[in-house]
Amino acid sequence: MATASAPGGARVVQWTTGNVGRQSVRAVLAHPDLRLVGCYAWSPEKVGRDVGELCDLEPAGVTATDDVDALLALQPECVVYNPMWIDVEELTRILEHGINVVTTAGFVTGHSLGADRRARILDACAKGGSSIFGSGINPGFVDLLAVVAASGCDRVDKITVVEEADISGYDSPETELPAGFGRPIGDPELPAMTAKATEVFIDAVELLGDALGIAFDEIVCAPEYAITTADVDLGSWSIDAGCVAGIATSWHGRVGGRGVVELRTVWRKGQTLEPDWPIDTGHRIIVDGCPKVSLRLDIAPPPDFRGTTMSDFMRLPMILTAMPAVNAIPQVIAAAPGIVTYADILPLPRGLISLP
Repeated sequence: MATASAPGGARVVQWTTGNVGRQSVRAVLAHPDLRLVGCYAWSPEKVGRDVGELCDLEPAGVTATDDVDALLALQPECVVYNPMWIDVEELTRILEHGINVVTTAGFVTGHSLGADRRARILDACAKGGSSIFGSGINPGFVDLLAVVAASGCDRVDKITVVEEADISGYDSPETELPAGFGRPIGDPELPAMTAKATEVFIDAVELLGDALGIAFDEIVCAPEYAITTADVDLGSWSIDAGCVAGIATSWHGRVGGRGVVELRTVWRKGQTLEPDWPIDTGHRIIVDGCPKVSLRLDIAPPPDFRGTTMSDFMRLPMILTAMPAVNAIPQVIAAAPGIVTYADILPLPRGLISLP
């Protein structure tokens, strides 16, 4: 179990303590070069409680608050920003105050925010002399692996990153309904909904283009859908028969009409899908070039894992979502002001090796 950091190290404020935020708190408290000094509470019922209690840990000596001014006055060197969605007003306020940010909230390069909101973040970084870095599993960490795979080729024709998952046990209507799950299959708004809900993959396409040294002529979204032939009970909500229970989305980066980067996600709910998409759970990376390189990323519990519930097992991908951002904090603090990506830094997993 994580304990409070020793005195010294970079001063860090945690922003929210949801599924990913709780894993970030554990990581910050255990990190030898970081010191947790504050925590932002989004929910009123969390205000005034010790962050350790909020994260199922021993008391950490840090009280959660919704007083943003008080948190900024702590003069942290970095904020670990883990809300479900980005708030540009909030982010620019932090960055203009001279505080660096690492985030898992749907941000990699900022291109998916649109030119105006991305420019506001860049302006805030310039004013505050601060940097922002975004990651997660996908997009984020998986795209780093794609860059690594491509670096072993002397010619790259195309990079493809595929995520496949049966998400029947993942109960998150806040993120799934906007993507189109549960909608009638003939709904004309479906393609626009799916594109909007997955637009952060624009960032990942841009990241890979930056790593390859190319500018895309266009980045387009191509969604596909499957229905359920029977009602699907998902816990807090359900999908009626005949409605969308499978979404496959491909984001393409094209140059001269040819697809150079493809980021594809295939998600299904329930066992009554039509067409019945087979799911090879995990992430696959294919670099077509010379040589052709293929990688696979699987997530499994360690031998000492004691989880028994779906919630227990869901902690594993949440850890992999949180850690790339937390491990990047020292490099982000040291980086030049602006938007920092994997093209600029390589997070090193210091202090995570179990020594005898």
